[in-house]
Amino acid sequence: MESEPAIFTGAVFALFGAALLGWTALRVRHREPVALGAHRTVSATVAGVIAVAALALGAWCFTRL
Repeated sequence: MESEPAIFTGAVFALFGAALLGWTALRVRHREPVALGAHRTVSATVAGVIAVAALALGAWCFTRL
């Protein structure tokens, strides 16, 4: 019973991180802005860091099973 919240939370963080990383990579590949009104390099870097952090947090949740 106690592992169910960890599985759900890990899945949410992993899906969010993977989707954000994929979306950011696609936007950078097409040379489009990641965030409107922000510098292209800074917004891509921040989005990439957040995506990797979400993936790491999801992996950490899966280790708590």
